[in-house]
Amino acid sequence: MSDKFYRMTVRMSIDCNGCYKRIRRVLLQMQEDLDSHLIDRKQQRVSVCGAFVPQDVAIKLRNKANRRVEILEIKEIDAGDGHRP
Repeated sequence: MSDKFYRMTVRMSIDCNGCYKRIRRVLLQMQEDLDSHLIDRKQQRVSVCGAFVPQDVAIKLRNKANRRVEILEIKEIDAGDGHRP
């Protein structure tokens, strides 16, 4: 596991309940990589936190959910600072 934690926000098309459930299922399957996730249907944004490689998570999310993923923000957080998400 890396000593760096990331918080990544991506934009995805969440048009209906089926889309929401598909994205949620994919995020739950990637639970070993992610500490937490938040799906904002109104803003059509997905935020994930954990010790992962951001590009790899975005690619997995795109492939498994069959949705376009646009990375909006990636924040790097040191684990030693005590600010772990």
